[in-house]
Amino acid sequence: MGKKSKTEIILDSIADGVFTVDDKWNITSFNRAAEKITGVSRDQAIGQKCFDVFRADICQSNCALRKTMANNIPLVDQRINILDSDGVVKPVSISTAVLRDEQGCSGGVETFRDLSVVDQLRREINSSYTFHDIISKNEEIKRIFNIMPDIAASDATVLIEGASGTGKELFARAIHNLSPRKNKKFVAVNCGALPDTLLESELFGYVRGAFTGADKDKPGRFHLARGGTILLDEIGDISPALQVKLLRVLQEKEFEPLGSVSPIKADVRIIAATNKNLASQVSKEIFREDLFYRLNVIKISLPPLAGRREDIPLLVDHFIQRFNARTGKQIRALSPEAMSCLMRHNFPGNVRELENIIEHGFVLCRDDIITPAHLPPDLVDFSQAEGQDALPVQDNPLSASEAALIRHTLKIHDGNRSKTAAALKIHKTTLWRKMKKYHII
Repeated sequence: MGKKSKTEIILDSIADGVFTVDDKWNITSFNRAAEKITGVSRDQAIGQKCFDVFRADICQSNCALRKTMANNIPLVDQRINILDSDGVVKPVSISTAVLRDEQGCSGGVETFRDLSVVDQLRREINSSYTFHDIISKNEEIKRIFNIMPDIAASDATVLIEGASGTGKELFARAIHNLSPRKNKKFVAVNCGALPDTLLESELFGYVRGAFTGADKDKPGRFHLARGGTILLDEIGDISPALQVKLLRVLQEKEFEPLGSVSPIKADVRIIAATNKNLASQVSKEIFREDLFYRLNVIKISLPPLAGRREDIPLLVDHFIQRFNARTGKQIRALSPEAMSCLMRHNFPGNVRELENIIEHGFVLCRDDIITPAHLPPDLVDFSQAEGQDALPVQDNPLSASEAALIRHTLKIHDGNRSKTAAALKIHKTTLWRKMKKYHII
């Protein structure tokens, strides 16, 4: 190889991969970082068609460089996948621009950054906050994570208390999936959705002739869950009469279908869930005290989302991935302004409400970043009316919310502090001080 030109020396000093093509898509330059990322040497690459070297998932149908050269609009920071020389898929972030001479467009240039390490780090971080589809880095939730295997290993009855939308069924399923009963059925029943007569037959079943129209036996949910786990959701809504019958199941480990005189053994793990405070219900004589103590062997109390705001960015990323897979879109994140709206919201509907908000954003967003314009108008209006200083401080301090927002904005900008500070509308020195305060650096 001959002596390098000044341009080649400059390109080789850049950490990102850079290559150029002529107007026939032949590679005309290929820097050292491009060699390292692709595994293809400069001598092998130059003169080859760019799509033969990169084998990217957009080469044939949606080439970014082709679009840029056709419409003269540069592309910045688009995530794609390429195949390296060993056939390994690598995620990269690309930017493109047109090269011009006196005659006009003479070719194009593309820079690309290897995201493999970033993705691996993100997977490691996310895995440390994920437990059987439950995502959290809140200290109280992590404490529950730690004792969950012990709870699952026993056959004791569990009571899960938490507001609507906090994920009570997810925790119940996690207990079942960790338990010796995991190969049997998990059956969930919403006790608040049915009137007493229907709920009783739904839980315990009935025999032929038990009532008009009962022309054959029907097994109940307790029978269907035999050997497994049954979740009695919204247990606080059942009537006193049904509470008595459920007490017998817990005491005697058996039940009788409607119209039957022969009891059936209830080989089933019972998990009860409620959005009410059952102890308070007992003191008001709405809920039976003896049933409460039978259910309250092991109690799990789930904090509301407003009490675990540090989880909002994690959950947002999770829902974005889920809806990308479902819709075929490629939305990357929320803008800092949109995330700020969420961080100031009280979330009366908890995690379920957050999921609905992200789905709303997916419906309206045509770009790759969800902005406040894509969020429900009442959410944005409330956030703007309250202002930055109105973030409620409940179980978690304001600092947890601020740290979460900084981490999220850094992630959007691949750790670039200048861009992060600009997006957050603070000085770089202020950002550095806050990062140091929250141990982000």
